[in-house]
Amino acid sequence: MAWPTKAAVPSPHVPGASPSRPTRLADLPGPRGLPLIGNATQLQPRRLHHVLEDWAAEYGPFFQIRLGPKRVLVVADNLVFGDLLRDRPDAFRRFSPMADMIDELGAKGVFSAEGEHWRLQRKLVMRAMTPEVVKHFFPTLIRMTDRLERRWTEAVAAGRPIDMPRDLKRYSMDVTSALAFGVDVDSLEHDDDPLQADVEHMFDVMCRRTAMPVPYWRYFKLPIDRRTDAAVARIKEAVANFIAKARARLAEHPELRLKPSNMLEAMVAARDEPGSGFTDDDLTGNVMTILVAGEDTTANTIAWLLYFLAINPGAAAKVVAEADAVVGNAPPDFAALDRLDYLDAAAMEAIRLKPVAPLLFLEANRPAEVGGVHVDAGTPVWGVMRRTALDEAHFPEAAAFRPERWLHGDHVAGHDDPKRKVFGFGAGPRFCPGRYLAMVEIKMAVAMAARRFTLELDGDASSVKEVFNFTMMPGSLPIRLRPRTQG
Repeated sequence: MAWPTKAAVPSPHVPGASPSRPTRLADLPGPRGLPLIGNATQLQPRRLHHVLEDWAAEYGPFFQIRLGPKRVLVVADNLVFGDLLRDRPDAFRRFSPMADMIDELGAKGVFSAEGEHWRLQRKLVMRAMTPEVVKHFFPTLIRMTDRLERRWTEAVAAGRPIDMPRDLKRYSMDVTSALAFGVDVDSLEHDDDPLQADVEHMFDVMCRRTAMPVPYWRYFKLPIDRRTDAAVARIKEAVANFIAKARARLAEHPELRLKPSNMLEAMVAARDEPGSGFTDDDLTGNVMTILVAGEDTTANTIAWLLYFLAINPGAAAKVVAEADAVVGNAPPDFAALDRLDYLDAAAMEAIRLKPVAPLLFLEANRPAEVGGVHVDAGTPVWGVMRRTALDEAHFPEAAAFRPERWLHGDHVAGHDDPKRKVFGFGAGPRFCPGRYLAMVEIKMAVAMAARRFTLELDGDASSVKEVFNFTMMPGSLPIRLRPRTQG
């Protein structure tokens, strides 16, 4: 079927100008869909970010789509969308169908909470993710990274292919479980680990359900929905076991309430304080949120960074030289991670070019203007986060992998700090609470790879495809590892 062409309608107000009156959402351009369902069938789940990016290229930074009868404002301007992120949780909230869907999957925690409930949960989670807590866990992180290094070294020696995205996801799962819950699930060495498989299935389902105009699964179950229910039940059982073990440790060692040995113990101790306002359901929901959010996002960021280093030998050489100088052959020192400036910049550049969250989904709590477009309360506002990052007006040589643009004093004349235009960890009050842990994990894994191996892409760069699975991941990552002769 050929889709109808776009209608000729007025363009929206340009951000920064002073329009005489706001543009109505209904007057914006956008792809015309079908009766009743709107554009729902055009929103291909695995390519959702590409679909919206292509429409942004055709219709501009502000356009509308329809999910059934509901009009959605799509914003492909990070300067405008950044203001919305900073206006949460009061003026804007997370897209309510997405929040409801995540709650249904059992991860009813800080990610989907709103208002005062969010403020309480944020305190609970932030207390468990401070730099001091991460520093306390650092020896465990060294052990997990050594496990990944051994796996890759043995695979190279035996001539076995390396499924890098798979290994990185399981490495991240092991780190999250050990650091956050005090449990070593060792999924890296077990191909049939059910917990990791269930978490990955949850990402598949969240991606699939995000663009559904009708939540059919609440009324009847397809085979995939029955599989989802079973996966959620198994994850909840694992989480309940994590919490029970944490409570047992706190009962046996009360001193851990003051100096917890992992994030879960810190969260349980905070929940048990008189008048905390937290419930066991809050605790369970946030444990599931950490478990799910801590796996794909960090693993995919590491994967994309290794991809860019494999195809940019000049940048890779700088990462190697820095890792050799700062870390050397001894076990890494926690303070040394702060001196990996170029690696930090390379990570931010990878996030700019391959954001694991290329789309953000919000909803207006009250009538508002977004870039000169009037939206009513309840209007979905979706952010296409990469268009600004690839705009030459904001990033000279935008398509190039150039970590130097993130280093202090290297901004091109006339261009602002790039951190104001790229939101790899969100922005405003609801920035990602796991940002510090994620950056430590990224630096550990990539510094290890740089010190021990030479990375080469096995094939053409165009063969590495982006796949949207609630986060953006490489469909495959054919990187060949060769042991370094020194370092």
